[in-house]
Amino acid sequence: MNTWLKRGLLTLVVLFLVAQVIRPARTNPTIDPKSEITASLTVPADVSSILARSCNDCHSNRTVWPWYSNVAPISWLVAYDVNHGRSTLNFSEWGLRNPEKNREMLGEICKEVTEKEMPGPIYPLLHSGAGLSDGDIQTVCRWTQSAQAAAPEMTR
Repeated sequence: MNTWLKRGLLTLVVLFLVAQVIRPARTNPTIDPKSEITASLTVPADVSSILARSCNDCHSNRTVWPWYSNVAPISWLVAYDVNHGRSTLNFSEWGLRNPEKNREMLGEICKEVTEKEMPGPIYPLLHSGAGLSDGDIQTVCRWTQSAQAAAPEMTR
């Protein structure tokens, strides 16, 4: 085997091992039931099931951290995705947001699933059953539309 190839492989192995020391925080903040989406909105069982299997890992404080979230550099990407998802929409902290923002977010949820932006292209590949069927999308959109209609209008 070529000396440069051996050195290159050794360097990659050493870099991979060193990268394991740099560990992102994998947290699940405490959940206050009064702040969860279910405290503010009626979430039917079928919608709750869809959210649990396709959305909660990135959009709640109920993340189930898979084994690969312990292996750098994948762990960095997973932690980033979860942190970004929670900052955009967090079902565990729904009640802490502005109600008008929540009304807008309901419309955004329907838009994202209809355009197949969520749950994203990679997540369903790694999480069996996380992909949304056309029926799931219709169920989620019907719910978001009825929840938007039931939410009180905000005055400015």
